[in-house]
Amino acid sequence: MDVRSLVGWNLRRLRVERSISQDELALRAEVERAYVGHLERGTRNPTLLTLEKLATALECQMLELFQIPTRQETPPKPLRPGRRKP
Repeated sequence: MDVRSLVGWNLRRLRVERSISQDELALRAEVERAYVGHLERGTRNPTLLTLEKLATALECQMLELFQIPTRQETPPKPLRPGRRKP
């Protein structure tokens, strides 16, 4: 797992654990909602300032965004079905 994917995995895990939507996290961290989605998918490189804002918004230490998942951990489930129709 590369660093972008690792940060994305943990960002989504922490957000879902706290029952926060991408919209709410984006608002709290003062970033765009689409950018949160890109980060969770591991397709963008966040700056240290952005990581700090996200950690503050999630009320966690920035180090938690770099936690390596165990083999038993499964990807976090979405809070609700997506906006796209099947």
